[in-house]
Amino acid sequence: MTSTNVLKTLADTTCDSVKGYKQCAEKANDPAIKQALQRRGQQREQTLSMLNAEIARQGGEPVTDGTISGGAHRIWTTITSAFEDNDEAVAERVEEGEDYIAGKFQEALDNADLDPQSRQVVQQCAAEIQQGERFGDMLEQQHG
Repeated sequence: MTSTNVLKTLADTTCDSVKGYKQCAEKANDPAIKQALQRRGQQREQTLSMLNAEIARQGGEPVTDGTISGGAHRIWTTITSAFEDNDEAVAERVEEGEDYIAGKFQEALDNADLDPQSRQVVQQCAAEIQQGERFGDMLEQQHG
């Protein structure tokens, strides 16, 4: 898989994550959770921008829609519906979504044949993804 294809796959998953955070923040009842989800969504948008800049550098088209049928989308859809239940379910679903995206980034770093500049971008993005994973863990500890 080329660097551009790897980056597009990661950008698709990241775009799904951004959408998931926005949907969850809209449905959240607890103001603190709503604000935290909005903040994470904004940070995730910055990660998507970094990936898209690297895709554009390589001559590719930036990702703006994410995936319709991807695994990340299904996880984030589950998160969205969880807000209709309770904070415990929300925390669990956010944690699952963060584990999923963290796995995608780790897989890319472990297995992908990335050119040096693309690898550096993916590593920088993975750092934000790890922050999101810690956020998911914290949410689950507080509300799980």
